[in-house]
Amino acid sequence: MSLKDNVNYVKDEISSEEKFLESFVKVERFYKKNKIVIISVVVIIIALVIGFFVTKSIQESNKLEANIALNKVLDNPKDSEALNILKEKNKNLYEIAQYLNSKKEGKVVDVDVKFLKDLTAYQKALEEKSVEKLNSVSMQNDFLLKEFAIFNRALMLAENGKYQEARNTLKMIQSDSKVNDLVNILKHYLATK
Repeated sequence: MSLKDNVNYVKDEISSEEKFLESFVKVERFYKKNKIVIISVVVIIIALVIGFFVTKSIQESNKLEANIALNKVLDNPKDSEALNILKEKNKNLYEIAQYLNSKKEGKVVDVDVKFLKDLTAYQKALEEKSVEKLNSVSMQNDFLLKEFAIFNRALMLAENGKYQEARNTLKMIQSDSKVNDLVNILKHYLATK
């Protein structure tokens, strides 16, 4: 290596160090200029992360307390303390407990839980043998027992002597339905009418 190459090498090294120091100074100036904004953003991010974990912890605690209270209510339906905890911590579990307790007593209670509300309406329609109410329940797209409700409506219509309406109602049930065996039996019965 010649002296000229050595000098050029040293110049390149100094130049790269100058660039590094220059960029460091730029970052320092940017930080000093925007110090409050940067600190604020960092504090907000830390607060959000802490808030998220605290909220999650509280939700888990409430869930655990509600599940323990539900078990107590299922063991002893008259446990008012557990019912109050359940009502406070998880409204849906409270409604489910009310529904299960009323079922044990042979009563029908109105609930706001989606599927239980539909099942309660379905039970009332069957108890009242109301084709109109059964029709209303079975026509909901997301009803859990839709096809079974349609079959029961057709059965009620057949019992009332409305055979053609019963046949038309049975056509609403798809051939791959789980109640298709019952549908076929009713169709055979209706064929003689």
